Amino acid sequence: MSDVYQQAEHIGLVPVIVIDRVEDAVPLGKALIAGGLPIAEVTFRTQAGPEALARMAQLDGLLVGAGTVRSPEQVEQAAAAGAQFVVTPGLSAPIVAACQDRGLPILPGVSSASDIHAATELGLQVLKFFPAQTSGGAPAIKALAAPFPEIRFMPTGGISPANLAEYLGVPSVIAAGGSWMVAPSLLREGRWDEVERLCREATALVSATRATA
Repeated sequence: MSDVYQQAEHIGLVPVIVIDRVEDAVPLGKALIAGGLPIAEVTFRTQAGPEALARMAQLDGLLVGAGTVRSPEQVEQAAAAGAQFVVTPGLSAPIVAACQDRGLPILPGVSSASDIHAATELGLQVLKFFPAQTSGGAPAIKALAAPFPEIRFMPTGGISPANLAEYLGVPSVIAAGGSWMVAPSLLREGRWDEVERLCREATALVSATRATA
C-alpha cells in the first residue's frame, strides 16, 4: 500500500474541501494542521481549486490531493499543482492510466461490485466508496468487502460525526472523507479558529473510535 494511503489511514479522516477563494487556501491549510488533520482533498469543482491546491501544497506537513478529477487533463493539472494523490467521483480507465503513468495514487469512486471488479482489473486496491451514505453506508461496505477481501475503502458522502464511528469500525475502511469541519460557510467567513476546533473534535472522535475497536 502506497505511503499516501498509509498516511491517510494513520489520520483516519480526510477533509473534502470546496474552495471559492484562492486567498483562503493558506489559512485553511494552517488550520487543518493546527487541528490535527494534516491532509486535504481539494476538489476541482471550482475555478479556485487548482491554484488553492498549489498554495496548500507548499505548506510543510500537509498532505494535499486533488478531488473531483474527471479527465486525464485534470490529472496533469493536479500533478502540476503539486497534488500527492487524486480522487475521482467514478471509475475511469483513462484517468487511472494517467495517474499510474505519473505515479500518483488514485482513489476512484465506486459504489457496486461491478465497479470494484473493474477497479481490480486496473490494478487498484484502495477505492473511494461514493456516495457512501446513499449507497448503503457501512453495511454495504461490509457486504462488498466479503468477495473482495484485498480491497480497502475510503467512504465519502454523507459522513458526519454521528456516523463516522460506524464507518471507521469496518475493517476494510482505511479512512473516511468528510466536509463538516471545512463547511463552505466557515471558509467564506474566515472562521479558521472554528475550523481548527472542529478538526480537533474530529481527530478526538477518530482516536476514541479506534481505541474501542
